[in-house]
Amino acid sequence: MLSKRIIPCLDVRDGLTTKGIKFKDNVVIGDPVEMGKFYYEQGADEIVFYDITASSDRRPIMLEVVRRVAETIFIPFSVGGGIRTLEDMRDVLLAGAEKVSVNSAAVLNPGIISRGAEAFGSQCIVLGMDVKKTGVSEKIPSGYEIVINGGRKHMGIDALWWAREAERLGAGEICLNSIDADGTQSGYELELTRLISTSVRIPVIASGGAGKPEHLLDVLSRGCADAALIASMVHYGTYTIGTIKDYLSQQGINMRRNW
Repeated sequence: MLSKRIIPCLDVRDGLTTKGIKFKDNVVIGDPVEMGKFYYEQGADEIVFYDITASSDRRPIMLEVVRRVAETIFIPFSVGGGIRTLEDMRDVLLAGAEKVSVNSAAVLNPGIISRGAEAFGSQCIVLGMDVKKTGVSEKIPSGYEIVINGGRKHMGIDALWWAREAERLGAGEICLNSIDADGTQSGYELELTRLISTSVRIPVIASGGAGKPEHLLDVLSRGCADAALIASMVHYGTYTIGTIKDYLSQQGINMRRNW
């Protein structure tokens, strides 16, 4: 049985880690370089770095910050935000990332997924999906819609269809973020996570809503996720990576013990 992964997320704006609720009211909480190193030393399985305003500001990702984080950690490192071209992907990988996450750009130009997979391998290409529950309709049969540009623009695209299409195009992994649950610390969106996880063959990372270890147990078991993204519960010092992994192991979840 494959081990489940615990992945701290660094949402970075203007070179500093921030945290918001439902993609709004972000406040500065620390330095991404120091935080990345701190979570690596605690036993994180991976680190995710998002330059959260690169797409909406139509600017390149902050490569120098990416490079500085990469120099301090020795675990897989996924980077997203403002990645629009193969050159952007290459720059991020050369800066030290193992994976690139495409979100808004992939929705607007799906060919970036297949071209990236061909150039760098599917294992490097993560599809970031920002999803909002809108209710079932003819246009959105799953009841979940894709939203881009940091939650600012509804696309009228069904989330389940898009996950399957991205897999077909060559994405190697999906990071599934519920806008409704983001930052609330009230639990992951289990219905959404289970819907996507059981409908594709590639790994799915659940994102949005983690507030206590029980939430991770729910999403890794009942939600069928392969990994869980966390932020607030470790950013504010409520829990450590070690205590979360200890709890999950005690509950029968197969965890990597890498410290």
